[in-house]
Amino acid sequence: MPSDATPSLSPTASPGPIARLALEDATVFHGKAFGHTAPRTVTGEACFNTSLSGYQEVLTDPSYRGQIVAMTCPLMGNYGVNTADLESGGVQCSGFIVRELSQRVSNHRAEQSLHHWLADQGVLGLTGIDTRALTRRLRSVGALRAALSSDDSLTDVQLIETARNAPSLTGRNLVSEVSRKTPLTWDQDLGAWAPLQGAVAAVNPRRRVVALDCGAKLNILRNLIDAGCDVTVLPWDTRPEAILEHQPEGLFVSNGPGDPSAVEPTTQHLRELIGRLPIFGICLGNQLLSRALGAETFKLKFGHRGGNQPVQNLGTGKVEITSQNHGFAVDLESLTRAGAEPTHVNLNDHTLEGFRHTDHPVFAVQYHPEASPGPHDSRYLFDCFTEMINTGRPPTAEEMDRAQRHRSRLVPVRT
Repeated sequence: MPSDATPSLSPTASPGPIARLALEDATVFHGKAFGHTAPRTVTGEACFNTSLSGYQEVLTDPSYRGQIVAMTCPLMGNYGVNTADLESGGVQCSGFIVRELSQRVSNHRAEQSLHHWLADQGVLGLTGIDTRALTRRLRSVGALRAALSSDDSLTDVQLIETARNAPSLTGRNLVSEVSRKTPLTWDQDLGAWAPLQGAVAAVNPRRRVVALDCGAKLNILRNLIDAGCDVTVLPWDTRPEAILEHQPEGLFVSNGPGDPSAVEPTTQHLRELIGRLPIFGICLGNQLLSRALGAETFKLKFGHRGGNQPVQNLGTGKVEITSQNHGFAVDLESLTRAGAEPTHVNLNDHTLEGFRHTDHPVFAVQYHPEASPGPHDSRYLFDCFTEMINTGRPPTAEEMDRAQRHRSRLVPVRT
């Protein structure tokens, strides 16, 4: 039981009605509904995340649009929810699955329980199923379309058919659903979230940066501010001439959901801007920049989602433990033919995790250096972006190593 020194909210509501998850391969899991429990059925691609905590950041990450997310850690909800930890305006995924929903919230920052927050957000959750079995199924068969339902009028057979008729993520442009519609001036930095280790003074003078919002997490924007950028956020399909009207010194391309091959307007605009501006991309931004150069992308079997993905920097030989959330990847051979060179690779499956162009000031990574949730091993990449703006060329291995050492306080902090 929590002590007096650990404030807690009242126990969450008792288990809700029966709910089910049906996969397109005819597997059906039976459990209890939580969150928004009124009879309903939602569809999406079932996926799993291996993070031990950070469920609120996962739920509000726009990259999860169109997906039903299962957490592999068995207990979720124990520290509640608060508005300060949102990564967007609200829950982005279609549904949420946990092995066990904590019946007590114990955290001095908690404003409400996970159950009540999902109820307010209109999101259906499922608890009480064997998430290990679900994860093994997805790891063996691959990504599967799914139907999550609290409607007891539907049979299992009907739910399986609903899952089979659900749209695939392949070929879908979900960026248009999550991007901001109007320009925004962003000025919030990391504040109290800035790590005590790895403090680096922002560049001076500050750099004007346009961030293309393809579904940007807020912590990415905070890290750009922290690194010394004055950030203007523009919609995903903003034309090159409209971007250049802001007189940016650099361009950032954000993360986002769906199939990169379907986000053709942004790809075409980036193609016109390469060589005219220093450009840095994260996650979907990595894929869109690769396609703009002429590379191909493909769908991964079950994607990379979690806070423990090992990535090696090919130039320095160092391994970073990274936060990731993507279901597509860049074909390495086609990217090399397009004039780029790999800088990072995933040590689990050897897929591409980062590249730099050999001629233009362009570099990108497939993972999330801003974390939230996850480790901070890769925050140095934001410093590499501002350095690229200064030099007009992509970061070398030596420059990456120096930036990482600054963050690790292995050399004097930059002033």
